[in-house]
Amino acid sequence: MVQAIGIELEPSGGPCGATVTGVDLTSELNETTVAAIRSAWLEHKVLAFPDQPMSDQDLERFTLRFGPFGDDTFFDSIDGHPNIAAIHRRADESSSLFADSWHADWTFQRFPPDGTCLHAKVIPPSGGDTLYADQQAALAAMPTDLRQRLEGAVAIHSARLPYAPDGSYGAGDSDDRAMKILPSEVAYETQTHPLIRIHPETGAETLYSTFGYIVGIEGMADDDSLRLLQELYRWQGRDDFQFRQRWQPDMLVMWDNRVVLHKATGGYEGHERLLHRTTIGYNPDVRPKGVPCP
Repeated sequence: MVQAIGIELEPSGGPCGATVTGVDLTSELNETTVAAIRSAWLEHKVLAFPDQPMSDQDLERFTLRFGPFGDDTFFDSIDGHPNIAAIHRRADESSSLFADSWHADWTFQRFPPDGTCLHAKVIPPSGGDTLYADQQAALAAMPTDLRQRLEGAVAIHSARLPYAPDGSYGAGDSDDRAMKILPSEVAYETQTHPLIRIHPETGAETLYSTFGYIVGIEGMADDDSLRLLQELYRWQGRDDFQFRQRWQPDMLVMWDNRVVLHKATGGYEGHERLLHRTTIGYNPDVRPKGVPCP
């Protein structure tokens, strides 16, 4: 366990993830504490802060210490807080599980969010863990032949598969869903990002995003790009790159959207689960001099 400036940090022992104690997120954080949290965030990629009975105002204040609010394009916000979305599933809900495949948040945007924060409000007695996959580790361990096929490849991102009117969460989605999703024609728009890129703060090479928001690769036939993306998807989520976050009530978790994938898990049928979410938006001010924007 490492201690600095009153903060205690316990790494998960996996490829990413750490638990942070010794800090009160319901109060204003000074610059030294924010810098220490940012340093730990960049190193461990996923940070969990247990026992933080934060209000929505606390969550907003904490988020803004790490960047501007991101744009949660297809989520409705909670009343009175336009930058907070409720990730909610009722105890009796029959809709499909939300976000249960590997993804990074909002990669179809020109400047996707740097990070995401979730604060646990209602947690089931078991199940509902979030899985993370370290994409810096996935790239470092990647077989040479697969990496060579990805070098220089530019992926075409779109939200059409989940969030278009005819997408997974569009008109055909269950009317029983508690979470407020806002499908729209905007989902058909596209944006491009390289499949291998440099993390803009750490300078580390990393894979970026995956199947779901990627609908093709520039200059590659659809069948060829589909086969390559499926192969990449199988590699990215391997067990040796994973960390499993088990939730507790009042826990805050923040992750680096630029270097980890995540996905939801079930196993809590008959129990409610509610988390409040903010995104840490793209922040060009934290880029080291000479590091290009994505």
